[in-house]
Amino acid sequence: MRGKSNVKTRAIKPDEKFQSVSVAKFINYVMRNGKKSIAKKIVYQAIDIASEKLKFANPENLINEVIAKVAPLVEVQSKRIGGANYQVPIEVKEPRRTALGMRWILDAARSVKGKPMAEKLANEIISTMQGSSTSLKKREDIHRMAEANRAFAHFARF
Repeated sequence: MRGKSNVKTRAIKPDEKFQSVSVAKFINYVMRNGKKSIAKKIVYQAIDIASEKLKFANPENLINEVIAKVAPLVEVQSKRIGGANYQVPIEVKEPRRTALGMRWILDAARSVKGKPMAEKLANEIISTMQGSSTSLKKREDIHRMAEANRAFAHFARF
């Protein structure tokens, strides 16, 4: 069966501290082996550390801004046309944008060694807000690749 079946996505309840669905979703991404209480501690500590260092007035908006900065607008998708594979640039729709942004932030934080996860995540958030993070570099690479393959954009219709 091609494509996705029309299965309803479950609504995520807002987190306790900020009453934000995006923070709750981010906590779910951080969670490993079903240990949600540990994931909450990590995310809340990271938000506190980052908002303190950045002197951010609304810590609950910090995660939303960071994800918005990292989320890609376009990506390339491989399409096979006439025996050749083309990297076709395609616009990224909203649920996938935020999912990719969260995933890239976490991957960048997890790749750092020798610190507690809350500190690594806070450092990634801080460097993203300052414009020099690994996750932002990943976004720029994806955008650059899409720009380089813009000539194949007409294949996106097929």
